[in-house]
Amino acid sequence: MKKNILLIGGSHGIGFEIALKLYSEHTIFIASRTSENLGNLEVTHIPYDTSKDEIDVSLLPERIDGFVYCPGSINLKPFKRLELKDFEEDMQINFMFLVKIIHALLPKLKKSKQASLIFFSTVAVKIGMPFHTSIAAAKGAIEGFAKALAAEYAPLFRVNVIAPSLTDTPLAKKLLNNEKKQEIMDSRHPMKRIGQAADIANIARFLLSDDSSWITGQVIGVDGGLSTLNVN
Repeated sequence: MKKNILLIGGSHGIGFEIALKLYSEHTIFIASRTSENLGNLEVTHIPYDTSKDEIDVSLLPERIDGFVYCPGSINLKPFKRLELKDFEEDMQINFMFLVKIIHALLPKLKKSKQASLIFFSTVAVKIGMPFHTSIAAAKGAIEGFAKALAAEYAPLFRVNVIAPSLTDTPLAKKLLNNEKKQEIMDSRHPMKRIGQAADIANIARFLLSDDSSWITGQVIGVDGGLSTLNVN
């Protein structure tokens, strides 16, 4: 069945890769600040800045079958250098704006046979990493929210979380901006490489499909084995 799928922040990185994998089979709506990279894709772009705008639901179809929230942040600093506003900003972009959008979309999600919602966390929630206090706190909120939402709305719709490790996207460019950094980051993962956007998008495509219809309330680590294997 052709589905109506909404990606929040789908013009770059993982969101764009998800759009690439889905647009030929489904009707894709991308709400983002820019439409660059979308010129060759048959998708509907909705100008939207999560930090400033209310999403215009009138531009969306009556039924939403799939929803992916892609905006995030990488604010890696020692805790002593983080101010309260840093925590507030990370919580806003990663979690509070997500809650706001879900509220607006509920009527459309309920009209689907079984909508699938996907949020993003980080491997740092599970294993604990230095300099991740702010982002891990915000992503931890997402994991708790997703499980509670999945329980409340089962079987009407499904809610799952993807928790990647470091992935080669524009958001991570400061961590990967030279060959030495790349080698160090690769070596930290049991699979001896960092993630690619396609690695994450493949799991998202599966979770949006009917093939995953018995999967909900899960946090799925897509992290090259980092969260579960000790091979060093």
